[in-house]
Amino acid sequence: QVQLVESGGGLEQPGGSLRLFCSAFGSIFEVYNMGWYRQAPGKQRELVASQTRGGDTAYEDSVKGRFTITRDNAKNTATLQMNNLKPEDTAVYYCTATILEQRSDYRHDYWGQGTQVTVSS
Repeated sequence: QVQLVESGGGLEQPGGSLRLFCSAFGSIFEVYNMGWYRQAPGKQRELVASQTRGGDTAYEDSVKGRFTITRDNAKNTATLQMNNLKPEDTAVYYCTATILEQRSDYRHDYWGQGTQVTVSS
């Protein structure tokens, strides 16, 4: 069984910074893509940032230049560094990962429980 655990959300003022952490635990053989989605009230969930195991990254247009995703493949962790935060970044942020479990032939997508990020003065 696999679990994603997130931490690091909170309240920050506009222009400030927050860092989100995600760790994958369990019977993991290999972690492929890792990423972060967010969902604001009344809006659809959207991809914020993702990174392949090889290090290729992708970002939603509104966060380019402000957010950075990094991974530690050996530890099965991902970090989202969020700088110059804006009120429109307020949302619940979810970590996601595509994982192949031990003794399994198929990859599955897993989700964390979500962490609230609020940007307000």
